[in-house]
Formats: sequence, C-alpha cells, structure tokens
Amino acid sequence: MDNSIWMIVGIFGLLVGVFFLFFFIKFGSLWLQARASGCPVRVFEFIGMFLRKLNSRLIIDVLVMAHKAGIPVSIDKLQAHVLARGNVTATIRSLIAADRANIDLTFERAAAIDLAGRDVLDAVRTSVHPKVIDCPSSESGKQTVDAVAANGIQLKCKARVTVRTNIDRLVGGATEETVIARVGEGIVSGIGQAESHKVVLANPRKISQEVLDAGLDAGTAYEIVSIDIADIDVGENIGAVLMANQAEAEKRRAQAEAEAQRARAVARGQEMEALGKENQAKVILAEAAIPKAIAEAFKTGNLGVMDYYNLRNIQADTDMRESLSNEGDESSDNGGTVT
Repeated sequence: MDNSIWMIVGIFGLLVGVFFLFFFIKFGSLWLQARASGCPVRVFEFIGMFLRKLNSRLIIDVLVMAHKAGIPVSIDKLQAHVLARGNVTATIRSLIAADRANIDLTFERAAAIDLAGRDVLDAVRTSVHPKVIDCPSSESGKQTVDAVAANGIQLKCKARVTVRTNIDRLVGGATEETVIARVGEGIVSGIGQAESHKVVLANPRKISQEVLDAGLDAGTAYEIVSIDIADIDVGENIGAVLMANQAEAEKRRAQAEAEAQRARAVARGQEMEALGKENQAKVILAEAAIPKAIAEAFKTGNLGVMDYYNLRNIQADTDMRESLSNEGDESSDNGGTVT
C-alpha cells in the first residue's frame, strides 16, 4: 500500500517536473522578460495563450512596451484584440504617441479604430502633424476645379487643404474623398456667387475663407485647418458660348417652324388643286347631262327646233366673245396690239 502511494506521488512529481520543464523551455525567456520588466505574467496566462494559439512573444513584447511607456493595459485586453484580428502593435504605438502629444485616447477607442480598418497610428500622427491634401485629388483624373463667375468667365483652380485627424469622429466619420468633394463644391459655389472673375483673381483668399467658414468638416474624420488656393487660371468665356449655343438653337427652331409652315402651305395648295380638279370633273359631268336633257325636252315638246337653234347661236356668240377676250389679254401681256 505504501509503495502504491509513493508510486503515485512519484508519477505526479514527474508530471509536474515535465510540465515545468516544458514551460521553461517554451516560455521561460518570455516569463523572465516580463518579470524583469516589472509586469509579471502568471504561468497559467502562458498556458492560456498556448491553448488559444496566440503569438505569446508578440503579446509579451507589446505588454512590456506599454508598461515601460506608462500605458495601463492588461494582458487580457491585448489577447482579446489579437483574437479579433487587430494590429496590437500599431494600437499600443498609437497610444504611446497620443500620450506623448497629450491627446486623450483610450485603449478601447484605439482598438475600435484599428478594428474599423483605419490606420490608428497614422491617425494619431496626422492629429499631431496635420497633412495636406490636394483638391482635386490626383486619383480623380481632373487637374483643376472648374467654376464660372456671374459674368460667364470660367476659372480653373487648384486648392490645398490642410487637415488634422479628429480622433472622436474617426470611427464612422467620412474619409478624405468627402472632404475633397465638399471643398470643391464650396469653391464652385463661392466663385459662382462672385459678380466678376476679376473679383476672384484680385482676392482668392476671400473664396477660400468663405469655404473654410462653411464648416465643411462636419461629420468627417478630419478637422480642416486651412484651405489655400494654390493656383487659379482664367478659362473660356462660358457665358458667350452658352449664348451662342442658345442663338443657334433658336435659329434651328425658327428654321424648323418655317419648314413646317412651308410644308403646310404646299399641302394646302395640293389640296386646293385636287379640289379644283374635283369641281372641274363635276362641271364636265353636268355638261355631259345637257344633251340628254335637250333630247328629253324635244320628246316632251318643251323645246322646239327654233328654240334649239337660238340656243346654239347664243352659245356660239358667247364662245366668240370669250375667244376675243382671251386674245386681248394675251396681246396686252406681250405689249403688242391686235390688228
């Protein structure tokens, strides 16, 4: 019985020895590093990181860096951030940079910014050292922001916008593209309200100041420090071009209306010509019925032979008069006389 107990104790002791041997082989240097740095880590924390398949060296290095920089952060938060696929090194570095620059930034906010896909370290650097972005951006494919003054003259502008990161609005705030678009819109609006392009050329600062005072950085992840008109050139006379295009359009409309009227007149003439031919046909039909009526009158006794001859004489006299009248008209048109 005593041998069995001692055997169990011996096996247990052997297992404990193997465990500590494995621990010191696997994590001994990291454990000593953490302890020597003033941030001791329990043995079971290393076992937990091993079971969670975490990079224990990365976590210990970051923990030591944060402790030496005076950043209060627990190893549990670092492990949670790594498990969430966050960049724990950049997060701690951003906290150190923010602390040195007296920027209020907590680990939770920095981790949220990092997990949102933003470069949290670059955000802190931009908050300390504002950066300059071009308007329009080179990615847009445009070289200038084009706007037209009230007198119709086009102006081509290039602006440089100085921004710093707004840490409080970094998560959920609009990006640089929104800032560039708003600044471009503000420049176009400001130039459009100017009475003349000469006013803008004389004082470009007035336009940039109006744009800056419009609060274009609302809802964005940045705070606009300044807007500067880097270059401004005179473009085309857009007003004259628009007036010429309007005149050409009016000309084409008038031509189309005249053509429509001509087509209606031609159609009306053809209609009247067809109506005249129709009336002529009716007259011919009516004249064709006259011999039949005369024959019927002879049969019924309503018309005698002498009456018929008198009618023919009247018709012949009428035809002669019409013939003489037509010859007189032709001679007068030719400037001659009839003998």
